[in-house]
Amino acid sequence: MENYRSLWLIPARGGSKGIPDKNLKPFCGESLVSRAVKQALECAQNIDTVFVSTDSDDIAAEASKVGCEIPFMRPAEFSTDSASTYSVILHALTTFRQSGLEFDRVILLQPTSPFRSIQDIKGAVSLWNPEIDMVVSVCKSEANPYYNLFETDAQGFLKISKGEGNFTRRQDAPTVWEYNGAVYVMSVSSLLKGPLSSFTKIVPYEMPRSRSMDLDTPEDWAIAEMIFIRSNL
Repeated sequence: MENYRSLWLIPARGGSKGIPDKNLKPFCGESLVSRAVKQALECAQNIDTVFVSTDSDDIAAEASKVGCEIPFMRPAEFSTDSASTYSVILHALTTFRQSGLEFDRVILLQPTSPFRSIQDIKGAVSLWNPEIDMVVSVCKSEANPYYNLFETDAQGFLKISKGEGNFTRRQDAPTVWEYNGAVYVMSVSSLLKGPLSSFTKIVPYEMPRSRSMDLDTPEDWAIAEMIFIRSNL
């Protein structure tokens, strides 16, 4: 089996409006960034690089404490609310390339997915090959454009978003998926051609909804901690 060189990228900027300092905030006793770094280090090969892209000295220090070197910081222009994940990825790839490091793929782990497991990461990575653009973790969507999602037409009336509206039972409608933000495995060759929105060869890795919670609000955090504790994870 071929060995592909991977950049394990954990995006963790310092500013956060929804949950202040969420990447450093202890989640059931351990910071989100620390959890993500430990998962990446456990899965990475010897030829890989694990890197936390951050503009925060405190986050860099937290990552260093659990074994992740931070050779450079993320510039301010890529650390705003409007900065795209794509720009963060390209900055990391470009900077590493300037130091002589090239990669075959980027494996992006967002810290805000605390229920993501090692098995999820390895499962997604196992589906990747150089002929596709990306493997991405998904879960089955609770809303379905063939069944219970609607749009307004020119007259302001609701119409089904997709199809003819003939499905009377949810289970008969085609399955639809939503990204859950936990794992992205992206080909560097594809990233250098354009952003994620331009990808056409995308392979899903299914995760259950119970492990697909993403932390965006204080309410998300409180619910997630309660579930985490009760699950003995």
